[in-house]
Amino acid sequence: MKHTDIFEIFSNPEFKGAEVTVCGWVRTSRDSKNMAFIELNDGTSFRHLQIVLDKANFSDVSPFLKLGSSLKVVGTVVDSAVAADSVEINAKVISVLGSCPPDYPLQKKRHTLEYLRTMPHLRVRTNTFNAVLRVRSVVSAAVHEFFQARRFVYVHTPLITASDCEGAGEMFQVTTIGYSNEYQTAEDYYAGDFFGKRAALSVSGQLEGEVAAMAMGKIYTFGPSFRAEKSNTPRHVAEFWHVEPEVAFAELPDIIEIAEDLIKYIIRTVLERCPDEMKFFDERVEKGLIEKLQSVVSHDFAVMTYTEAVERLQASGESFQYPVEWGCDLMTEHERYIAEVICQKPVFLTDYPKEIKSFYMKQNPDGKTVAATDLLVPGVGEIIGCSEREADLDKLLAAMKKRGMSLDEYEHYIALRRFGTVPHSGFGLGLERMIMYVTGMANIRDVILYPRTVGSIS
Repeated sequence: MKHTDIFEIFSNPEFKGAEVTVCGWVRTSRDSKNMAFIELNDGTSFRHLQIVLDKANFSDVSPFLKLGSSLKVVGTVVDSAVAADSVEINAKVISVLGSCPPDYPLQKKRHTLEYLRTMPHLRVRTNTFNAVLRVRSVVSAAVHEFFQARRFVYVHTPLITASDCEGAGEMFQVTTIGYSNEYQTAEDYYAGDFFGKRAALSVSGQLEGEVAAMAMGKIYTFGPSFRAEKSNTPRHVAEFWHVEPEVAFAELPDIIEIAEDLIKYIIRTVLERCPDEMKFFDERVEKGLIEKLQSVVSHDFAVMTYTEAVERLQASGESFQYPVEWGCDLMTEHERYIAEVICQKPVFLTDYPKEIKSFYMKQNPDGKTVAATDLLVPGVGEIIGCSEREADLDKLLAAMKKRGMSLDEYEHYIALRRFGTVPHSGFGLGLERMIMYVTGMANIRDVILYPRTVGSIS
């Protein structure tokens, strides 16, 4: 169907005075004695295009005013009568492409986010989710632009794996057998399955990413990860998108610099390319959001050790739900207090106790901590988990044995330390948490098209 995108109508002044054909969905409409008005959106622009109907030219305008209906409009582009530096269309011919009944759930009244989660197939038509997905698209493109400009190689790591990167066991099993009473032991069950051994959806592409980095030097993966963690919180989903660079010959300070540059590049790109969406979030979701983000890109991030952070939390006088002591895994309330109150900006928390971090992280000389860092940001908490990887074969094997891990399952990973090992580092950035940060959205379920959570796969 030949038509002009609404984005082009707004952005190209040559259309003014011309007759055009546009298509889209009715977002809002209003009727008066002699005129009717439709706000039309085709998905190419966050802004709606006003369609003006002179009722003298139409026998009946009511079919065109139904919310949710899709229309084809032929008319003339003219200056907007109400909005400066904008345009509207004086309609000549309108065709209904798809009518919408009166029980269409998205009527004019404002709906809560909780209500909209019950209809993920329709909530994308609201301004909020239209803006979220538009920003998500720009953030995703910015990730690729950042790494490609720095000559990182984009690699695709497997989604089905036999090893648990995090060592936590919270993985979704992949099987072609399902429930069965035919097998006496787990070994027999897995031996009869598709791969002949236990398989699961990957929680991270890091281990395979390290393999690629040992040949390509600088690589990144960007794809879905799956975690069967029963955390029904505003920050957790079972399926999320994961940005994971791995860099050879990089120590912890080097990878911290890359992580900070990436975050700032993403924010600058969103502010530049999504002005209408960010204005909406600033006005409707988080007051002062744009100013906050502009401050983030113009200042250095803070760096603080885990030990100092624990001491500051203990001295704060705050009554936290979870007690704070050295060696504990910091909770969201602790992370947000550090970022929002103590530092009042993004902060890299470094040198965590080795007992609460993964087996692959480089052990520090003190024997108690590892060269790891989490990036904590106000409003969200952790959005990046980062570390220098353990390049020493003996130390890696000792850490794995202490955790009771099967060395045979990780033979390819271990071999990297035998054949030309080098210092190397990497991090994981959760795309959804990054979207939350730049949009001000408070729940991760509201920054993804179809959220997968405990007990919910609608």
